[in-house]
Amino acid sequence: MDKKFVIDTEENKAYMNSLSMELLEFGKKFPSPSGASYYLGDDGTPWEDRPRETWITSRMAHVYSMGAMMGVPFAKELAEKAIEGLLTELHDDENEGWYAGVNSDGSILPNKQCYAHAFVILAASSGVLAEVEGAKDLLSNALKIYDEKFWDDNEGLSVDTYSTDFKTLDSYRGLNANMHTVEAFLAAADALGVEEYRERAGRIIDRVIGWAKDNSFRIPEHFTSSWEADLECNKEKPDDQFKPYGATPGHGIEWSRLITQWAMSTYKNDKTAAGKYIEAAKSLYNRAIEDAWNADGAPGICYTTDWEGKPVVHDRMHWTLAEAINTSSVLYRVTGDTKFADDYAMFLEYLEDKVHDKVNGSWFHQLDQSNNLLDTVWPGKSDVYHAFQATVIPYSRVDVSIATAIRDKYL
Repeated sequence: MDKKFVIDTEENKAYMNSLSMELLEFGKKFPSPSGASYYLGDDGTPWEDRPRETWITSRMAHVYSMGAMMGVPFAKELAEKAIEGLLTELHDDENEGWYAGVNSDGSILPNKQCYAHAFVILAASSGVLAEVEGAKDLLSNALKIYDEKFWDDNEGLSVDTYSTDFKTLDSYRGLNANMHTVEAFLAAADALGVEEYRERAGRIIDRVIGWAKDNSFRIPEHFTSSWEADLECNKEKPDDQFKPYGATPGHGIEWSRLITQWAMSTYKNDKTAAGKYIEAAKSLYNRAIEDAWNADGAPGICYTTDWEGKPVVHDRMHWTLAEAINTSSVLYRVTGDTKFADDYAMFLEYLEDKVHDKVNGSWFHQLDQSNNLLDTVWPGKSDVYHAFQATVIPYSRVDVSIATAIRDKYL
């Protein structure tokens, strides 16, 4: 095994840092004149004919805020530009909140998405830590709108989608938005010291673990308005970009990391209480890897499986690999089990062999089951959020959000 794939070696630290810097360089062209993020193409060139979306802009604000705290010269200016876009073009001044996005002709993308609003909170939290102009006001506004519109305190979960004017709430409920809500709430709690958001994250996590246990640790993704699992949702369109049919192993892996972070931050002095959640996190991770890694004779993690763990969509998405790198490293840090260190090395070897684009930079966003480039779900390379986080989380504290860990390490 090449030492550059082995955690805690100097070679691996250098390798991960080189990937970080390459990704920050790759994404530099994202801002439109207003600051809203263009969708990036295969070589980082903006695809100006595509919508400028709130979730992508927020991700880029988050990433370049971290880059600024790491001392990357051009990063703060780019973070400021993205925050500007969230405060201006993407913000709905009439109805409050954030549009899903803005089309190339200036028209808006309809609906108000919990998913996008969670990312605004994440972006603003990171911006506050990096002292990005406008981030404090953005975070205050984002939390206010989220608390009023998306957080259902009776359920301890978030609703999903409103009409653009916030007058009509869709009946769909989903865990993808709730997963990124956990990420956002933990970031806000760390940035502001407001523990209510950490407690809310825990309420979501308790519900998710319960559903996972009932389904052999394959997490249901889609629900009715009364939070009844809809296990057959999109069976006729199994590779839907945001609502795929069946279980999504990558989300099981991502939940595993977030649960671990929450447990380690909530139960700093109670190893027994934290341990119960770490065991659930390990079960989610192990189920996902068992079901989806190398499940069809080729390396890579299948996008989705059915409820028995059989692959449905065999494509490999870059974000799933990024989360596998993150979570294997975090579980290794927390448990000391070398199985997770071995997995981390295995994932990095696969990254270097199949997913890292050594010609144009960044990571290929979608490969087929034979690891050939595919663009049916994720053409181009929209943003650098997942990949960048995978280069910094392995060497960061496990009990705080990644931007807080970056601040504590570099500032």
